[in-house]
Amino acid sequence: MSAALPLTTYTPLAGALLLGVTRRNRLAGWLNVALGALSFGASVVLAWNVALHGVAAGFGLRVDAFNVFLVVLTAFVGLTTSIFSRPYMQHVLRTRLTGSHGLRLYHAMYQSFLFTMLLALTTNNLGVLWVAVEGATLSTVLLVSLYRTPEAVEAAWKYFILCGVGIALALFGTVLTYFAAQHVLPDPSQGLEWSVLHAHSAQLQPAVMSIAFVFLLVGYGTKVGLVPMHQWLPDAHSEGPTPISAILSGLLLNVALYAVVRFKMLVDGALARTADPHLAGHLLMGFGLVSFLVASLFLHRQRDVKRLFSYSSIEHMGLMTFGFGLGGPLATFAALLHMLVHSLTKSAIFVTVGHATHLAGTQSIERIRGLLRAQPSIGWALLLGVAAIAGFPPFGIFTSEFLLLSATMHAAPVFTIALLLGLVIASAGLFRHLQPMVYGAAPDGQRPVKANMLPVMLHLVLVLWLGLAIPGGLVNWLNHATVLIAGVPVP
Repeated sequence: MSAALPLTTYTPLAGALLLGVTRRNRLAGWLNVALGALSFGASVVLAWNVALHGVAAGFGLRVDAFNVFLVVLTAFVGLTTSIFSRPYMQHVLRTRLTGSHGLRLYHAMYQSFLFTMLLALTTNNLGVLWVAVEGATLSTVLLVSLYRTPEAVEAAWKYFILCGVGIALALFGTVLTYFAAQHVLPDPSQGLEWSVLHAHSAQLQPAVMSIAFVFLLVGYGTKVGLVPMHQWLPDAHSEGPTPISAILSGLLLNVALYAVVRFKMLVDGALARTADPHLAGHLLMGFGLVSFLVASLFLHRQRDVKRLFSYSSIEHMGLMTFGFGLGGPLATFAALLHMLVHSLTKSAIFVTVGHATHLAGTQSIERIRGLLRAQPSIGWALLLGVAAIAGFPPFGIFTSEFLLLSATMHAAPVFTIALLLGLVIASAGLFRHLQPMVYGAAPDGQRPVKANMLPVMLHLVLVLWLGLAIPGGLVNWLNHATVLIAGVPVP
């Protein structure tokens, strides 16, 4: 086993313990960045090992082409967000939104949040996967309620209750999966090992796996933000610290969708010889399309800038869910690429929004005006970020959406019009709010803020690069993941 695998996964755990006892605020910020850099460096080495050997495994952890790209993405966004987080949280401390104790809690829970997500991605045990996702919920509850305002506490409780109910349903689905494995596996004690279950998926009882997947989809789908289980997400985004919004939207939703896709692979194998072999895919398509269309409409009704982009996240998670449900090599490749470019773009947008709200002194869209004149770097970053997330060429989201539309026209043309209509409605909603925020005269008395735009520009350059020319290595990487999920490579 490569040392990079446990180092990637457990570095944030050690960091959480270290930052929990670090009392020097400035040192804690730099330690948070250093720990992120260490975890990201280990993830790159891990990805290289997987590229050479196909799989890295040991001590209950297992990484293949599907989850290794999400591991690298999670570590990378965790690092860049920590770079933004360091000065941002110092500003929060100066404005007395929280104190030294709150800042220590923030840094410890930040690393704890990264640890639970990386553990969920790397574990080979479906029970540990459930525990890790629940751990991510508990970490983010404390982060959402960090400012201790009535609104923040209410948002944290809503998040905790809704996601707690959802994760309980996912536990029942996991138990049913374990039950289905008991009569199939040579060693029943391996009934929660994903690699073992996948090897014997064709022998799993179809009826039990079908029922299990319904509970799993609703349970983990709550964490994905699928409609109608999405109500926690806008509140958590609007009340928590902005760096947490960046990793919530850019990373946690991916982890929950990853869990759903892992279980879908088992269900597809179990139902392959039944009358409805695509049951799991049809459920994903239904939930995904409804989430996509509902979120597109709700974009028009938002008054809080962070709630606006949280509904944009629901929209894009709906697109990815639809793509994985549609299946086939092209749709699966498009969904994987969309996970990558959406995470990079949305985290960049939330970093920019954090600076914009500091500049304006509010999260109200109606009071954020004239960013291009008040502070051009923030205005241009928000303008480019919204153009990217809306799917304008030549950004990478245009590429992934185009591939998904192409796959839909080939496999299920009846849904093409709904997808196109939703994309148009979503773009109109975003630019309807963007235009007055970016253009026009800035309010009197605004002074430029100290903005760390390095993470934003790095993310947007990567998204632009992926739109212009996807590197051959990344194509091979995603193609290997496509083979694992769909069974066939992209032609």
